[in-house]
Amino acid sequence: MSFVLHQLGFEQRTFWRSREAAVFIFIFPLLLYALLASVYSTEINGSPSADVLLAGLFSYGAANTAFAGLAIILVGRREAGILKRLRATPLPPWAYLAAVLLSMLVTFTLQAVALLILGRVAFGADIPENMLGFAGAIVLGVACFAGLGVGGVALIRSAEGVSAVVNVVLLPMAFLSGSFGPTRHYPPVLQAIADVLPLTYFVKLVNRVVLDGDSLFAVPWQLAIVVAWGVAGLLVAVRWFSWMPRGE
Repeated sequence: MSFVLHQLGFEQRTFWRSREAAVFIFIFPLLLYALLASVYSTEINGSPSADVLLAGLFSYGAANTAFAGLAIILVGRREAGILKRLRATPLPPWAYLAAVLLSMLVTFTLQAVALLILGRVAFGADIPENMLGFAGAIVLGVACFAGLGVGGVALIRSAEGVSAVVNVVLLPMAFLSGSFGPTRHYPPVLQAIADVLPLTYFVKLVNRVVLDGDSLFAVPWQLAIVVAWGVAGLLVAVRWFSWMPRGE
């Protein structure tokens, strides 16, 4: 456990010292919320727009932090030879990965709190009544999208292209899932694509928790779909994840 805690402290220091990571992973969802909440000034689907967008950007933040952030960090370190060198240290591989995942959880928890404060202070958004469900959604989002992130690491071959790849996946998924606003007027083909995306169902779960005060387990099949996507990412990682640079 001491290995994990020591590495967790290192991961957090490394993250906050990197301006690029802090802006892309932590600040960007806050900026998006501020911009979108300024545009939507009334209601969305019968609920205050500030509340709906808060739930949507919370969902996007989970995917951005755990999927995109994790993939960018691990691919960059793998191709730089850092993961290879770690295998020769006393730090067990499981402890390193656990520390990286916990660092993502800490970062997203801080981001979720920042979103709540921004929404409440600047746009009058309500604080979720079901805070236990909200905390559960934080853990669920990080766990499942981290599974997808580790799977992405196994498939992405180049450190130079990792940012482009994850954004090509993440931004359209967020748009189609409803993270940035209502989707009821989307063409049928876009709605059909959205119906197979994990973020769509995570957005629905978060909406129930944040907007309706429901339990995270209120719709088990939606929860099962999100978890299944995370497990699928882990299975890909088990099969193809490598600690060695792909150029070797």
